[in-house]
Amino acid sequence: MILLALLAVPALSGVGAFLIRRDAIRRTILVSAALLHALLTAATWGARPDPISGGWLYLDQLGQVVLSVTSLLFLAAAVYAVGYLRRESRGSRQDFEEGLLFTNAPEATFTCCMLLFLAAMTLVAVSQRFGLLWVAIEATTLASAPLIYFHRHHRSLEATWKYLLICSVGIALALLGNFFLAVAASNPGGAPIPLVLGDLLRDAGRLHVPWLQAAFLLFLVGYGTKMGLAPLHTWLPDAHSEAPSVVSALLSGALLNCAFLGILRVQQVCVAAGCGDFGRELLVGFGFLSMGVAAIFIIGQADFKRLLAYSSVEHMGILSLGVGIGGAGSFGALLHAVNHSLAKGLLFLVAGNILALYRTKSTAEVRGVLRALPVSGILWVAGLFAIIGSPPFGIFLSELTILKAALDQGRSGVAAAYLALLAVVFVGMVTAAMRMAQGACDRVPQLDRRSESVLAVGPPAALAMLVLLLGLYVPPLLRSALEQAARLLG
Repeated sequence: MILLALLAVPALSGVGAFLIRRDAIRRTILVSAALLHALLTAATWGARPDPISGGWLYLDQLGQVVLSVTSLLFLAAAVYAVGYLRRESRGSRQDFEEGLLFTNAPEATFTCCMLLFLAAMTLVAVSQRFGLLWVAIEATTLASAPLIYFHRHHRSLEATWKYLLICSVGIALALLGNFFLAVAASNPGGAPIPLVLGDLLRDAGRLHVPWLQAAFLLFLVGYGTKMGLAPLHTWLPDAHSEAPSVVSALLSGALLNCAFLGILRVQQVCVAAGCGDFGRELLVGFGFLSMGVAAIFIIGQADFKRLLAYSSVEHMGILSLGVGIGGAGSFGALLHAVNHSLAKGLLFLVAGNILALYRTKSTAEVRGVLRALPVSGILWVAGLFAIIGSPPFGIFLSELTILKAALDQGRSGVAAAYLALLAVVFVGMVTAAMRMAQGACDRVPQLDRRSESVLAVGPPAALAMLVLLLGLYVPPLLRSALEQAARLLG
């Protein structure tokens, strides 16, 4: 029943929020549903729910890690969104009065899609049948597209269409991957294997390996598009830059993990079928390519939200590389997924505070954040050092784990290239972000107190404390879950 509740709470709350006309009630529904979802997710750590619908829905260790990060980040985003929507509501009403909007309640669509987005990501985490997983990942695209278009600007419209078109091509390739997987699971001499993860793992020896390898390649390209792996990442910088900052936090911190989970599911099947090395080598290649492309675009980046978006491309490359290395690298990659989600959520929420005050995304025009927005400035610097992997933050620990795994396996070339790319990204990120934090704030005559309200700085501060905690101490319960999840990947 917990699994059904996890799906029903955000879905029904989203429909209710769309039908209700009062903004205050909608915001209450948003936060209440996020809190209830987080409590239900926490309950799964005490007693794992039984599989339902013939094993189609089940929460294993991999899904539990992804679901927990998603639920936690969504709760922080929901609380932040209350203050954000208050700032935006006046502009929305003016647009409606001037005839620029078709509805006087764009917030209804925003809140509804936020909650439906959570429901779709929850379905990704609990899906065990590959067809249902494909539907869930496609649902995340449809639910999040209106969120990117929230500001109704021509640039956000362009970013939304680009997001829909490129991700639709990717999801079409993933659908073809499902067909290839079905062929691999067919058995001329007996009944075909159902495309349920448990059945495929149990009967992996009967799978037709060439068709399985072709299916993996299609899944990697298809879901890799949604994950933001280069060269399939081109939608990501535009969408993250033009979406509201609270939406960017969810796209980067939660949505990319869902696509990553889709790739991990088929990698589990490859490992069980004895062709895990085939998938791992491809993951290493895509990992390095993503890190390299991100490093190129991070150097000299003039838009701080696009800077964070290309940072996400880099970190998706690190996740791919960690799983490709295997062994302890898989553990490091899963720990890195948790740390990256918290740190990137922190940075995008703080970026929203900076954008609200300075009214520009140009790194050259934003100066003196530490003076203009003292709390947000401190969080910005803390998030910067967290995301570039500086101790004592959690990303340092996960990146070090991946490096150690490469060295333990004697892959010194992989380790050297990994360190070199991390160094380039370090220089690019620090150069841009620290210039924003320091200096005089001549563009801002006086502080807008709403940019430093409790709702604006509380959620990113909580995320900052969590990513710092994970650098100092990984709770045994989380470590055990990550170790078990890594074992599922061989």
